[in-house]
Amino acid sequence: MDNGDPGRFVEEQIAYYRARAPEYDATSLEGQALDSGEDQEWLDEQDEALRALADFAPTGRVLEIAAGTGQWTGHLLRWADSVTAVDAAPEVLAINRRRIGDDRVTRVAADIFAWESDAVYDAVFFAFWLSHVPEALFDRFWSQVAKRLNPTGRVFFIDERMPGGWRRALYRNEGDESGAVVRGLRDGRRFRIVKVFYEPEDLAHRLNKLGWDIAVGSPGRWLYYGSGQLAPT
Repeated sequence: MDNGDPGRFVEEQIAYYRARAPEYDATSLEGQALDSGEDQEWLDEQDEALRALADFAPTGRVLEIAAGTGQWTGHLLRWADSVTAVDAAPEVLAINRRRIGDDRVTRVAADIFAWESDAVYDAVFFAFWLSHVPEALFDRFWSQVAKRLNPTGRVFFIDERMPGGWRRALYRNEGDESGAVVRGLRDGRRFRIVKVFYEPEDLAHRLNKLGWDIAVGSPGRWLYYGSGQLAPT
């Protein structure tokens, strides 16, 4: 993979998640027996992030980016009138459809960086996606989010901070500055994917410079979540 070409980076990442689709839910933390207090701590923080999402209450028309197998799609339907679930891997969207049998969900198989649509939304949501956006595409991604929002639209996101403990082994850096980490599948195949970590205060400052009014907080040492909208001009 050419580290100087973020498009190639994204392509390999998409290939990984397409290949991982059949085992994704079983190999995510939610699908495993807890191995340690750190696992429970991580899940407790995710519950707190979910409570923050409930306070945010993404009502109306909601766009979910990187919707995956639907672990968060069902939560969004507690408030949303409709959800457009976009993911580059049709294999995970098929699981999403089986998991969430609700006709309020429209699924779109598309690379978010290439997706063309005139639709605008009341809220944009993404969980554990921002860390998979290559640094070179960060500004472009947030510009796309802005285009998807109506004038009073809001955004909410959740992601990981730099992990410690045994989870750090999941994110072995390849020794370059591209943000590449190695991930493997049960059949032994290995892929390099994007994994960029942010600290809440730094991320909020960076988004403010791009014209967003977003508060980013953390329930502990594992996760962060942010919410807000475009700053008034």
